[in-house]
Amino acid sequence: MPNRKYEAFYIVKADLTDADVQKIADKFKSIVEDQGGTVEKAGKWDKRKLAYEINGHKEGNYILMNFEAGAKVPAELNRLMRISDDVIRHRIFKLED
Repeated sequence: MPNRKYEAFYIVKADLTDADVQKIADKFKSIVEDQGGTVEKAGKWDKRKLAYEINGHKEGNYILMNFEAGAKVPAELNRLMRISDDVIRHRIFKLED
């Protein structure tokens, strides 16, 4: 099955240091690569105020990652982001060609 292009957008806790945020971004990037995918770009945006409070959080660090992978990779990424204590909210989109 051919690889598809995806975009993972997630928000991590605002009280984390830049090094911690980078560690989380690297962890999710390596998950994609370990499962045969390729990451085009992954980077932290900045700390922003959330549109509404989520589980007591009023702001968070936004991270965007574009990658190409098989269908199992976004499912695994979704599962891991859901159980991560540091991820406040996440979305994975399949990009059209």
